Amino acid sequence: MVLNYLWVGFFLIAFIIGLVKLIFFGDVQIFQAMFSSTLDMAKAGFTISLGLTGAMTLWLGIMKIGERGGIVHLFYRLVGPLLRKLFPSLSPDSPVFGPLIMNVSANMMGLDNAATPLGIKAMEEMQKVNPNKDIASDAQIMFLVLNTSGLTILPINIMVIRSQLGAVDPSDIFIPILIATFFSTIAGLIAVSLVQKINLLNKTVLAYLGSLTIMIVGLIFYLNSLPQDDIAIFSSVASNLILFSVIILFILLAIRKKVNVYDAFIDGAKEGFSIAIKIIPFLVAMLVGVGVFRASGALDYLQNGVAFLFDLMGINTDFVTSLPTAFMKPLSGSGARGMMVDAIKTYGVDSFAGRLSSVMQGSTETTLYVIAVYFGAVKIRNTRYAVTCGLIADFVGILAAIFIAYLFFH
Repeated sequence: MVLNYLWVGFFLIAFIIGLVKLIFFGDVQIFQAMFSSTLDMAKAGFTISLGLTGAMTLWLGIMKIGERGGIVHLFYRLVGPLLRKLFPSLSPDSPVFGPLIMNVSANMMGLDNAATPLGIKAMEEMQKVNPNKDIASDAQIMFLVLNTSGLTILPINIMVIRSQLGAVDPSDIFIPILIATFFSTIAGLIAVSLVQKINLLNKTVLAYLGSLTIMIVGLIFYLNSLPQDDIAIFSSVASNLILFSVIILFILLAIRKKVNVYDAFIDGAKEGFSIAIKIIPFLVAMLVGVGVFRASGALDYLQNGVAFLFDLMGINTDFVTSLPTAFMKPLSGSGARGMMVDAIKTYGVDSFAGRLSSVMQGSTETTLYVIAVYFGAVKIRNTRYAVTCGLIADFVGILAAIFIAYLFFH
């Protein structure tokens, strides 16, 4: 519903501004520019979506190899002890932990198609032990916030779009996204834990979160000591090495389980075309709306106003052109994707704005959508503090994305 109002608002505001420019400023080209933008953006949305087919086919094939090789179950074994401590209201042998851990693991690996049904299954299992069926339980809220914080190891969709739009190194945003999404997840986890009075000083929790935090902070300090050119080299080499190592890991896991690797790849690859095609209407709709909004001058007015406020505070304003992606992200994944693509097409795929928009897109999940789907599946009406904690995670993720982008790309 919110996305509907936003999309309609893009057109109505653009129309009003267009009339003002025509009547009071004699701009006879404004409506031509606005209408032309609808055609240009519709063509761009279709071209980008169609161009995603090859890369989506490749990576969904790779993901299917990992899935059949047992990567989700491997993560189950790795993160199981931590998650059991974060859900103290559930008994250690609860059947919830099966789909719950597999959902978190699938999300981390970018297996969205597998993650959603597992997430709904976990919510249904938690609903069975929920004493008040209309009100979200503590366990359900923790689960939702972990989902909305969006900890993802493989941001495949973003790298594929950057590749399609001509990035020199599409994976250069891999490490920045990994760092930003780590901070958003930690923020969401801390926010929920404070409300639920979960002991984060437990030795198991400290062992997991402490070691990860030390690694991330150490990496940031190390990169901060390097010249900008060396940071770019480090990011490029490390990102591509990690990504290719993941492919090798998936293949080795599949071989170990005696999976026919080639057949697994083909089965997964078949899904690539259908997914790319499904993206077309969403991407075209959002790009057309944003294109009209930008062609009217409304988006520039908004960005310039925000930039003016930050400039008064003496803060560098180069990040402002990427803020539309940040504002849209909690509301709509397709909307944020459209904003990211618009920034890339306007400023360049390897520009600071293009890269920052990509990092913002990967730093968190679509909070309100995830909450609506998962809580709606079990008919919960009172979500308590789930939205607040989810938005806290989003806010921290966006701040981290800006800081990290300045470190890597500015």
